[in-house]
Amino acid sequence: MNSRQQPRWTQTWLGGVRSAGVDLGYPGERLGLPREGSGAVAGFGRRIGALVIDWLICTWAITQGLLRINPAHQAWVPVAIFALEYLLLVGTMGMTFGMRLTGIRVAALGGGRPPFPSVLVRTLLLCLAVPALIWDRDQRGMHDRAANTVVVRM
Repeated sequence: MNSRQQPRWTQTWLGGVRSAGVDLGYPGERLGLPREGSGAVAGFGRRIGALVIDWLICTWAITQGLLRINPAHQAWVPVAIFALEYLLLVGTMGMTFGMRLTGIRVAALGGGRPPFPSVLVRTLLLCLAVPALIWDRDQRGMHDRAANTVVVRM
């Protein structure tokens, strides 16, 4: 065996399940969502972009601009405002300002806006950050799975 060639078991392990010949389908296929366009699962870039926009609004515009609170001294204030923004906006419109700007929204798995208890669970887990960083093959974080929601393109 050439020193540049890897044994078969490391090729499949390093390359993931797709390199082993397993077809997982596209993100959202198991949920009955389209591959592309409106209603398709939102990609990482859009979701992270929306999160950054919302965080900047909560930290700079509201906490520092309107309330004149220094987040370095009261770090819980931006997180509380962020949670309140998510509860109010996702609970009523299905999206935040950042989501609107990036063209995505939160949807219940059955379609439509998620109910308030789902929005509450999703928001609390999102504020913990770690559940939102663990994704499944449909690009749903643990916060989405717990709330039976999915973030889709508009």
